Amino acid sequence: MKLIKGFILAAVMVFAAMPVSAQFRIGPRVGVAVNDLHFNKSVFDGDNRAGFTAGVMTEFTVPVIGLGFDLSAMYVRRSAKWMDGENIVKDNRDYIDVPLNLKWKIGVPVIGKIITPYLTTGPTFSFLTSRRAISDAYKNKSVDIAWNFGFGVQLIQHIQVGASYGLGLTKAVNKLNINDGKGGVEGKNRYWTITAAYLF
Repeated sequence: MKLIKGFILAAVMVFAAMPVSAQFRIGPRVGVAVNDLHFNKSVFDGDNRAGFTAGVMTEFTVPVIGLGFDLSAMYVRRSAKWMDGENIVKDNRDYIDVPLNLKWKIGVPVIGKIITPYLTTGPTFSFLTSRRAISDAYKNKSVDIAWNFGFGVQLIQHIQVGASYGLGLTKAVNKLNINDGKGGVEGKNRYWTITAAYLF
C-alpha cells in the first residue's frame, strides 16, 4: 500500500503544480470488462467472464509535454465462475470503480491532431454495491484495490479508445468456514477493460 500512498501524494503534488494552461476535459466512458478471478489455490479453477462498465471520466493534461492524469467514476459488472470440488460457483458483482491514472500522451508530429497514442498507470479503488454473500461458503469483500497498466489512442482530439489490465492487490473473494483441509482460500481480481470515451 506504500506504492498507492506514494502515487496519490505525487498526484496531489502534480495537480497543485499544474500551470493555469492545463487542459481540463470531461465526458462519458463505456466499455467491456473481462474478469478472471485468480485463486491462491490451484485446485480452484477460475474462468474468464465478460461484464460491462459505464460512467464518466475527467482528464487533466499539461500542453506540449502531454503529461497529466485521468480520473473516472465507473459502474462495473464483474462476473466469475469457478469449480469448488464438484460444485460450480457463479458470482456477479457490481462495483463503483474509481481509477486514477497517470497519463502520458505521446506527441506524434504532423498527425498529432488526428491520432495520439498514450500510456496510463495507476490504482483503481472498487466499492462493492451488490450483496457480499455469494453462498454459504463464499463472501465478497466490500472494497477491492487493483493496479492498472494501460494503453490507447486519442482520435480527432476528442475520442479515446483504450485497454488496461488490472492486477488485484487485495482479495476480492474469500472462502468461509474452511473444513475441507485445503487451508485458507482467497481470490483476487485480474481483469482487462476495454473502453471508449468522448471528452468535451
